[in-house]
Amino acid sequence: MKKFFGILHYVSGYWKYAWLNIFFNIISVVFNLFSLVSVIPLLDLLFTADPKSYAETAAKGEPAVSVNVSSALEWINYKFSVYIASAPDPSAARMNILLWICIGIVAIFFFKSLARYLAMFFLAIVRNGVVRDFRNRMYAKCLRLPLTWYSNERKGDIMSRMTSDLHEVEWSVMSSLEMTFREPVTILAIIIMMIMMSWQLTITVVLVTPIIGLILSVVAKSLKRSSTIAKEKHGTMLSMLEEMLGGLRIIKGFNAEEKVKHRFGEENEAYTSVMIRNYRKTDLASPLSEFLIVTVIAGVLYYGGNLVISEQAFKGAFFVGYLLIFFQLITPVRQFTQAYYNVQKGLASMERINMILEAEETIRDTASPQKISEFKNAIEYNNVSFAYQRGDDGYAVRNVNLKVAKGKTIALVGQSGSGKTTLADLLPRFYDVTEGQISIDGVDIRNISMSELRSLMGIVSQESILFNDTVYNNIAFGVKNAKPEDVEAAARVANAHDFIMEMPQGYQTNIGDRGTKMSGGQRQRLAIARAVLKNPPILILDEATSALDTTSERLVQDALNNLMRNRTSIIIAHRLSTIQHADEIIVLRKGEIIEKGNHQELLSKNGVYKQLHDMQTFV
Repeated sequence: MKKFFGILHYVSGYWKYAWLNIFFNIISVVFNLFSLVSVIPLLDLLFTADPKSYAETAAKGEPAVSVNVSSALEWINYKFSVYIASAPDPSAARMNILLWICIGIVAIFFFKSLARYLAMFFLAIVRNGVVRDFRNRMYAKCLRLPLTWYSNERKGDIMSRMTSDLHEVEWSVMSSLEMTFREPVTILAIIIMMIMMSWQLTITVVLVTPIIGLILSVVAKSLKRSSTIAKEKHGTMLSMLEEMLGGLRIIKGFNAEEKVKHRFGEENEAYTSVMIRNYRKTDLASPLSEFLIVTVIAGVLYYGGNLVISEQAFKGAFFVGYLLIFFQLITPVRQFTQAYYNVQKGLASMERINMILEAEETIRDTASPQKISEFKNAIEYNNVSFAYQRGDDGYAVRNVNLKVAKGKTIALVGQSGSGKTTLADLLPRFYDVTEGQISIDGVDIRNISMSELRSLMGIVSQESILFNDTVYNNIAFGVKNAKPEDVEAAARVANAHDFIMEMPQGYQTNIGDRGTKMSGGQRQRLAIARAVLKNPPILILDEATSALDTTSERLVQDALNNLMRNRTSIIIAHRLSTIQHADEIIVLRKGEIIEKGNHQELLSKNGVYKQLHDMQTFV
């Protein structure tokens, strides 16, 4: 129950609308009870055929009125009897009363329906507002989480939590409000009314109700377990779908369609089996609760019928009215059961959502970050070591000491897996060092706000990361109030302006998902133009020219050389021909620096760099 009430915590910003929902639900319940009680005088009017009975009732005198349904009905019956008995035409008088009763019933049902609509009207704000807040919180959290967290998660599973799991929570919010306020209030009001009418009949119902709840709760707990498994299976399927869409070229090229299809089919079959069990358990809620309630109704019919027939404790019309009110108990109890089932499914989804919301943010700003508005002197790596998992013996970077003076160009080279990209990623705090520290102008980067730290840097990654937007917005990405002439100038520097102008809408052309409407070289030049426009003091170029053809590579390399002048640049390269101009070349192997120097110095050492250079020279 603690977890259930935890869902209501997320309604805290919408209590004004939640209370309005509760208020109008209560009004709806009150009008509903009045509509049912009003049927009893109608039945008395219809079933009393002898006009003498009205005169006899009128002759008894006006009964005392107390807070009791029977007393109130006796008083109403007396007033009707006096009116009919004193009328010149009793039949016409009865028809007049019948008309007013019918008008009264219509009016009561109108206000009941209006109150019910207003309750749902305000609930819509709560439902959609809570889900909107969840989406915003999850999206913002995903942006804050470090890259190491994503290495253990599937993209599809994260997407599943932000879509289908949130949908379940939406229904849980609605169901929890209904279950916590409307249905219990409705059930309590009906039971109080029933007690006021006949405590003997009602006590039987109250004693049996906990047994019904116990039976239904057992099924609901089983449903929660199945729902958790179903969510995990759904996330796995979305991951497989994302992999398939991203790897279609390889799948087709290796004739792996059947293998991939078979793998997805197995996962889909497992998901379907779990969902079948879920639906069966969910669908069991309504008929099971209805059967149990009807069993109780049968007992009430027998016991109440005995009170009417044998003991003549009350009139038949009164007992029919009691039954009508009792029948109204079925709907809220059944909805209460269904809401409880929905909440159990929602709790399973909440646990999965909280895996994101409560994930540890290992990389965050300090409470009082130091201000650094510009880069003045040098970047220093002091005894830096890094492992992707805490406590992992396999360090990706180990005992690195490196100083990058302002205005210098440093190149990182080495075989794949030597730690080049990891070493560069530590500078903008994509990861935090495991040991040692990295400082800019003597300030530990962990004491600088990430916003200010990253504003000093422009990054062009090995894979061109573009967004499903226009060319203009991709180049101006992250730059506030970018001017069209500046965007065009950046594109010219990156040798991208000519092919952009050949597109249908020029700079306003949409480039599709991840820039699939362009070639690899064009995508890379847009990424370079984005870094050019930012005009940062520090550049990180991770194989920035790797996807360019020979002609474009030369033009862009010249542009980068001009761009890197008077800037501090860290270049990651496999092609050594592109970094021969670097002020210092760092050779890495298994995360450690094994050689340092400029191009000529490293060649003269006849070491690892010379071997790499010779291999590329003869290729």
